[in-house]
Amino acid sequence: MKFKEIYCHNCKKVLGRYNEKYFPDVKIAELIKSNYASHIRDGHEITIKLVGKKKS
Repeated sequence: MKFKEIYCHNCKKVLGRYNEKYFPDVKIAELIKSNYASHIRDGHEITIKLVGKKKS
């Protein structure tokens, strides 16, 4: 299964990991706007990365 990670380069941590099957790009954009807006306002650089299997 593939996942999309929302990663903050300033904090150097993954803010969220979402299943690509259930969260298309439009939903990811909505999540960033609603949940991670404070990071963006503070000037943090956020990227979305596509990763392979989730490590247990």
